[in-house]
Parts: sequence; structure tokens; C-alpha cells
Amino acid sequence: MENSPHQPPQDCSLCPRLAKFRFENRETYPDFYNRPVPSFGPINAALLIVGLAPGLKGANQTGRPFTGDYAGDLLYSTLIRLGLARGKYDRRADDSFELQGVRVTNAVRCVPPKNKPLPIEIKTCFRFLESEISTMVELRAILSLGQIAHNAVSATFGIRRKDYPFAHGAITKINNLNLVSSYHCSRYNTNTRVLTPVMFEAAMQKAKVAAGL
Repeated sequence: MENSPHQPPQDCSLCPRLAKFRFENRETYPDFYNRPVPSFGPINAALLIVGLAPGLKGANQTGRPFTGDYAGDLLYSTLIRLGLARGKYDRRADDSFELQGVRVTNAVRCVPPKNKPLPIEIKTCFRFLESEISTMVELRAILSLGQIAHNAVSATFGIRRKDYPFAHGAITKINNLNLVSSYHCSRYNTNTRVLTPVMFEAAMQKAKVAAGL
């Protein structure tokens, strides 16, 4: 596991509600990871993918972003098809799956109750995302999954939401980076057809090109 400043400490207490929920989950699910989930992928990646937060029985269980739930199934299978990952994704942090030129993280690093972080919790976690982005010296593009991730990335650059509103498939130039936005690859969004696998792969392809991969 990587150390701060771009990863929270294992017993981070900056957000009391999330810390309490994490403690409760250790009692309910003692075999789960139940800590702030670290980013996955090389720090010298050209593309950073930013999601919302760990899922209770996904990343919070496995300790790796998007690993163990439907969103990860869609995300990682898409990365494999586009040549941005290799190995076998098996819903476990100790599988043989590796990212190629890509790093994956979340705007909020701890699992929130009902998968809904509060605005103050999102704002509190800005410091880790901001530090991570500044540390990634080879970064060329960011793919934000969902409006909260889009707004979190924008906030790290001091950009107002109204100036760069979220829109699926949109590409925004921020300094020397390209911000590509996509609906989140959640089961809810795919079940309701807000996002289809074809739409998601198209957005991912845009991010790949924007990152020069």
C-alpha cells in the first residue's frame, strides 16, 4: 500500500461518519478490507480513472478499486478489450490482473453508507485526489465516472461546476490535461439504459486517445 499524501492512512478519521461506518463494518464483515481503499495501477500512468467511492461488497471487501462488483466487471473488461490491461480479472485483489498505462482511484476513498458520500466528505477527500494528480507526472488524461467524480476532479483544479458541467462523452481541456466524462458504470445505470456497454467503451476510447495510449 502506498503512503500519504495521496493515500489516506489506514485508520483515517477525517470524516467521522465514514470512520464510524468503517468500524461498524469491521464488526459485521470481519473478513472484509474495511479501510480506505488505495489506488490501483502505476503512478506513472498516462490515464487516471476516477470513480465515486468503494462499494460495500466490492472494493471495501477486496481492497482494490472497482474489484468485486458489477461496475468493476464492466470497467475492467472494457480496459482489456482496449488493450489497457492484461491478465485475468477475477474479482480479487490477488488475481493476475494488471493495468497498462492506467491508474484507477475514487473521489472518496472510504465506503459511505448507502453508497452516498456527503458533500463535506467529498470535499475532505479532495486533498488526496489533488495530491495524486500532482504526483502523476506522466498524466495526460482523466476519465471521470459520474457527476460527483467529474465535480471532484474539477474542484481539484479550482474550476467552477457551471463553467464545465458534466456531460457524458464530453472532453474538457484543463491546463495540459484532457478531462473525459462518462456516466458511472454502475449496474443501476446499465439496467436503466442510461449507460450501455457500447456507450461506455466509446467514452473509454476517447480517454485512451486523449491520454496518447
